[in-house]
Amino acid sequence: QGQLVESGGGLAQAGGSLRLSCAASGSIFRANALGWYRQAPGKQREWVAYITSGGTTRYADSVKGRFTISRDVADNTVYLQMNSLKPEDTAVYYCNAGTYTSYTYYPGSNWGQGSQVTVSS
Repeated sequence: QGQLVESGGGLAQAGGSLRLSCAASGSIFRANALGWYRQAPGKQREWVAYITSGGTTRYADSVKGRFTISRDVADNTVYLQMNSLKPEDTAVYYCNAGTYTSYTYYPGSNWGQGSQVTVSS
């Protein structure tokens, strides 16, 4: 199995911005769709966004218009640009290598190590 290594995150004020990065091994990056999930304290992990190998993107309603997922083929990295942050965006964010079939993203067993994002009001 390949690896997913996250970086970025940290502390931001409400209305601010942060960017997460997830470096994937070449085989994962080329073969799979890649997604971002998050887990807030006391809550279940929830899907945030995904991007397919063909470049199709989709977002959860809670982040639509504020977050942007993108990828850099040259360095096998997927990004999550988070703008207009809200305190409710506070969570540990995880990247995931999954599959995209019939307009649906299916998370796989490869996860990043998690990145803490904290948004203060």
